[in-house]
Amino acid sequence: MKQLRPIREIVTELGLTDSDVEYFGEAKAKLKLSTYQKLRDKPDGNLILVSAITPTPAGEGKTTTSIGLAMGLNRIGETSIVTLREPSLGPLFGMKGGATGGGKTQVHPIDDINMHFTGDLHAVTAAHNLISAVVDNHLFRQKEPHLDPRQVVWNRVMDMNDRSLREIVIGLGGKKNGFPRETNFSITASSEVMAILGLSESYSDLKDRIGNIFLGYTYDNEPVYLKQLNITGAVAALLKDALKPNLVQTSDGTPAFVHGGPFANIAQGACSTFSMKMALKLSDYVITEAGFGFDLGAEKFFDIVARKSGLNPKAVVLVATIRALKMHGGKSLKELNESDPAAVKRGMPNLLKHVQNICHFKVPAVVAINKFDSDTIEEIEVVQHVLNGRGIENAVIDSAGRGSEGAVELAHKVVAISQHDEHYQSLYTLESSIEEKVGTVCKEIYGSEAVDFTKDAQKAIVKITKLGLDKLPVCIAKTQKSLSDNPELLGRPKDFLVTVRDVQISSGAGFLVPITGEMLLMPGLPNVPTAENVNIDDDGNITGMF
Repeated sequence: MKQLRPIREIVTELGLTDSDVEYFGEAKAKLKLSTYQKLRDKPDGNLILVSAITPTPAGEGKTTTSIGLAMGLNRIGETSIVTLREPSLGPLFGMKGGATGGGKTQVHPIDDINMHFTGDLHAVTAAHNLISAVVDNHLFRQKEPHLDPRQVVWNRVMDMNDRSLREIVIGLGGKKNGFPRETNFSITASSEVMAILGLSESYSDLKDRIGNIFLGYTYDNEPVYLKQLNITGAVAALLKDALKPNLVQTSDGTPAFVHGGPFANIAQGACSTFSMKMALKLSDYVITEAGFGFDLGAEKFFDIVARKSGLNPKAVVLVATIRALKMHGGKSLKELNESDPAAVKRGMPNLLKHVQNICHFKVPAVVAINKFDSDTIEEIEVVQHVLNGRGIENAVIDSAGRGSEGAVELAHKVVAISQHDEHYQSLYTLESSIEEKVGTVCKEIYGSEAVDFTKDAQKAIVKITKLGLDKLPVCIAKTQKSLSDNPELLGRPKDFLVTVRDVQISSGAGFLVPITGEMLLMPGLPNVPTAENVNIDDDGNITGMF
């Protein structure tokens, strides 16, 4: 295991004291909510958003690039903090393995962060399932307001991949066990409670959002919100410590906040707003990432996270890999390690579309070509030739192989393009109708010709409008595998239609979720899950996560 610096050293270098944090052993700490109040009048640093082109199943290294860029900025004399989402146990033990970076660019302590860490995900699971238990008790006791079991939209969650829980029946075994009804489990990262945790900035804010969670309708089709069940305080109490940002470190001792973990397809896909705001008071540059490609996480970062929090990204780093470009150029996943400059060139329209999408938000960008060992000079030159020909800033980054030294070129370019006082521009206004907001995202970001709202989606929009929730931003649930809603359409699809089959309410988090395609919120395990490779020795050393 890597020898880590005592976390107290990191705390001191940030200008904080022991009274500002709560320590979790020698390598982890949580920052108190009162610490932000103490820092409130300090000027903010520069927020840099890391996103990516449409990814391969293995991902394009946004986390590695984010960590490497923060390390590179510190190497050239700037102070920097990286802020990341917390990993989920489901993907860890499923197919993905650990989610703490790679090579010489990681956040530590790796094993702790990837598993129980400081207990935040367990707290979210408990808070979500407390609501579930109270909802079913409310039905069993036939309490006011009389929830219609057929219109309850709140399910249960667990932080593990388990396909057998995707569709279940509960309440079997006679009337003493409640009302039999269909429901399901989702993975914890997709819980609205997780989304709320990521957007809350105080306990009062947290309670307001929890109280506004939409649970379903009564038999008279009246809406029921969580605050009507009188458990807002109890749910918030379970999240008392989870709201505090977690402080750890990178491979070279650069400070890292790892906090919050909402999905980027069903929710905002960013680390906690509170951790970013805290970090901005403590450093010149804060590097954060948005989940999946720019069309998902980054669009939601601008239109939901930044809009609600007041955050203002100064620049976007768009991560691209030769492997992904070859995939978009028609190569199969098994062929991605084979050199093919022509396939790279054929895949470039996907990258260029994402660059175009960044322009909608009026923020400068730099393309980070994340180098893999299998990349050839000829393939990299194809990308650089196309980008340079269009005046698009770019840099090769190899922080996984070379640590901070491999991110110096990118760090210098990020500093150069972030020296401005402009504010980003939202893609749509909140006063627009739901259909207009969805249509704008689909046309401008995905590149669709039109949007088809099914009858179920149209009915949902009518209900949402009657509830007065139609002015919320939209958080479109879509496949991450394509710019379109069809995962089979790679590259830069054209002449396609996006179909919205439902619109769900996340009123606690403060957004609506139009559903396109089939959204899988409870993953399953592969034929050979990572769990089969994980082990622990007599000294407590864990192996097999990667």
